[in-house]
Amino acid sequence: MGAGLSIGQVAERTGLSVHALRFYEREGLLADPVRRESNGRRVYTEDDVEWLDMCIKFRSSGMPLDTIRQYTDLVRQGPGNEADRLALLRSHQDYVAAQIQELTECMNVITHKVTVYAQHVEDGTASCVWVTPSSQDGASEAS
Repeated sequence: MGAGLSIGQVAERTGLSVHALRFYEREGLLADPVRRESNGRRVYTEDDVEWLDMCIKFRSSGMPLDTIRQYTDLVRQGPGNEADRLALLRSHQDYVAAQIQELTECMNVITHKVTVYAQHVEDGTASCVWVTPSSQDGASEAS
């Protein structure tokens, strides 16, 4: 197969399944067409792996497939649309920043609850934090 990578090798390196790789190709999410051998087997390049790694990060951060496809189409068009690419990326960056803020607020609540529970466990007063509010009078703030 030469210097190229098989679909199995790319699946192993990216963590995507062979099925997912075929899906990404079919949906037009790869920047360049995947080369094929004479027997029809796909031959990927290091550039394909790098592109897929970026797409995986985009998906993991909540970017819709349509937006990845739009970005891919812009890249395929070549120079001249960098402002459009930047706008798309900034929009997603704002989305991710908002998600991080929301998760930070969630973490703050969880950290507070862990602190309260840890103190009750350490003080030997933990029995009051696991009691449901309906089964006690004046339920503890920690539950």
